[in-house]
Amino acid sequence: MQVKLKIFRYNPEQDKKPHYERYQVEAEPTDRVLDLLEYVKGNVDGTLSFRRSCAHGICGSDAMRINGVNYLACKVLVKDIGSSNITIQPLLGLRVIKDLIVDMEPFFEHYRSVMPYLVNDQTPPSTERLQSPEERERFDDTTKCILCAACTTSCPSFWGNEKYVGPAAIVTAHRFIFDSRDRAASERLKILNDQFGVYRCHTIFNCTLACPREIQITTAIGEVKKAIATGSVD
Repeated sequence: MQVKLKIFRYNPEQDKKPHYERYQVEAEPTDRVLDLLEYVKGNVDGTLSFRRSCAHGICGSDAMRINGVNYLACKVLVKDIGSSNITIQPLLGLRVIKDLIVDMEPFFEHYRSVMPYLVNDQTPPSTERLQSPEERERFDDTTKCILCAACTTSCPSFWGNEKYVGPAAIVTAHRFIFDSRDRAASERLKILNDQFGVYRCHTIFNCTLACPREIQITTAIGEVKKAIATGSVD
């Protein structure tokens, strides 16, 4: 099939403002959008810039807007788009560095702000710190985050104010807040109980719909809100 690509382009060293360029490529319905981008870069226009790494939905580096929806380009197939016309844009809410590449530093700054690591200053046991299957299940869903930023950059609250910590950071906090081995839940809850913390979430569900790992993000955010309100993670 013939696929018509409309790709956002912007090179700050040459362009006064962003524009779109169009390419027509031959594709199979089972080709990934990433395959089409690779074809354009390798055979049509080597100046096209985008991020990619593992190409298997694990690294999260090739998140972008495809026909107005946040996807990982390596996971969405041409047949999934439902059209032979495909518009590809960078993620919203983050500064464009070049073409489909955005500045991820504000995103990772929010991620770092919630203490994304296990905190336990108790005397280590002679073996590993054990958990029951039930204790692990409590936060298992939020361990799946690959930091692709698809959720945060689909959030209108983040579009409205980049100071909002965003869904991905809250998901990361959730993963440690409800970990029975961690001892810093109260500190993370204090961080998120802020003007630009968890209550900036208006339960729109864009984040949940955008997540390529199908994490129930809105549910997790609600659980963090409840923990702040009740002062308990039980």
